[in-house]
Amino acid sequence: MDPIRYPSPVSCESIGIGLVGFGTVGSGVWNTLQSNAALITDRTSGKVSLSVRRIAVRDISKPRDADAPTELFTTDWNEVVSDPSVDIVVELIGGTTTAFDIVSAALRAKKPVVTGNKALLAERGSELFALSAEMDTPIHFEAAVAGGIPIIKAVQESLVGNRIESITGIINGTSNYILERMTEAGLSYQDALQEAQDLGYAESDPTLDVNGWDAAHKAILLATLSYGFPVDPQQVYVRGIEMVRGIDITFAKQLGYVVKLLCLVRAHEDGSIEIRTQPSFIPANHILASVNGVFNAVAIRGDRLGDAMFYGRGAGQDPTASSAVADLVEAARLQSQGSGHRGFLPYKQDGQLRSIEDTKTAYYVRFPVTDRPGVVAEIATVLAKAGIGISGTHSPVNPSEPDADFVDLVFLLHTCPFGQLKDALKSIESLDCVTDRPVVFRIETLT
Repeated sequence: MDPIRYPSPVSCESIGIGLVGFGTVGSGVWNTLQSNAALITDRTSGKVSLSVRRIAVRDISKPRDADAPTELFTTDWNEVVSDPSVDIVVELIGGTTTAFDIVSAALRAKKPVVTGNKALLAERGSELFALSAEMDTPIHFEAAVAGGIPIIKAVQESLVGNRIESITGIINGTSNYILERMTEAGLSYQDALQEAQDLGYAESDPTLDVNGWDAAHKAILLATLSYGFPVDPQQVYVRGIEMVRGIDITFAKQLGYVVKLLCLVRAHEDGSIEIRTQPSFIPANHILASVNGVFNAVAIRGDRLGDAMFYGRGAGQDPTASSAVADLVEAARLQSQGSGHRGFLPYKQDGQLRSIEDTKTAYYVRFPVTDRPGVVAEIATVLAKAGIGISGTHSPVNPSEPDADFVDLVFLLHTCPFGQLKDALKSIESLDCVTDRPVVFRIETLT
């Protein structure tokens, strides 16, 4: 028998990397490239060697989680993009203004871009992807959604032969951690948020996490890839977890639900696409209900695949750096081939977003009211006139304030269009017995 003959080694091509931003993720990219450089070269058949040649930061003196040589640093991102030794630019500064300038400049210089900036791509992706196509230079953005979970590649590549029927996800680890601590430890929203900040799970300014927009930007990106048309963020319904209280968590438990910040993307038979992000009641026996801490999960239903679940760490230095490095390797491979995808190319002229008023679920509504006789009847009368059925009411008593003049009154409502409920709530808010805006949670039926 003749001996097995292996191909001769191919000479390794050194690819120069320019990092713009060297915070948590940037440091993670550096550390990953230093520790796994040989592994990456081996797994690319000896064809790719990634070398960081330039790093742009705002403050060179700031302490960091990686020990990169001082001579690599600059405070001018233009020096990174224009450096002839830099072949691929990695944008990791966040925001939508300077980041847009950086990515645009890199594309015009015909240098592939790797980014984890979900806000940039959700809000200005149409411009950048058009420029990417014009310059025939790709944008890679796996790290923009769900940290280390390879959900972008799954949608772009593995599911390319599927019509995506729905995407349901828990894709913000900070909010998920806060809601878990409120559920399991009985913490208040403020105490749970403070704990998340103390542990480094939440930023000092947690606004985009708790108001729902971090998750919504990711959902918009997934919807754009799945349905082929750019989505205007201003047309997307987004609500955060700031108004979730212990009473809501407790009531959800009693009904067999848990509260999660849920992103839902769904195709309807009329061709419209539903996209929304809001805290929701989901069945406690559903697999998404067991996603806790800072973990993320995305459930996808395709017409050929059926159901699939992607689960893992949705944030943090190493998981997000893992996705960014995977994009770097792909960018290096495609650069050597002289071709590749350009991030997102719309295959539809436009698409139709379903109005939030036309979306339907059952609801949990909490009304802050004056504790006096007849309140339930007043609210129920308005709901009945609006044609909204009531499946139950509840008026829990706060044991620490049994004689309080103001209480929370909970109504469970049958399935109806959200616009119908909104109109009824406007009338209810005008009642003398209602002391503040009602708090609404959708009760989701997930299959």
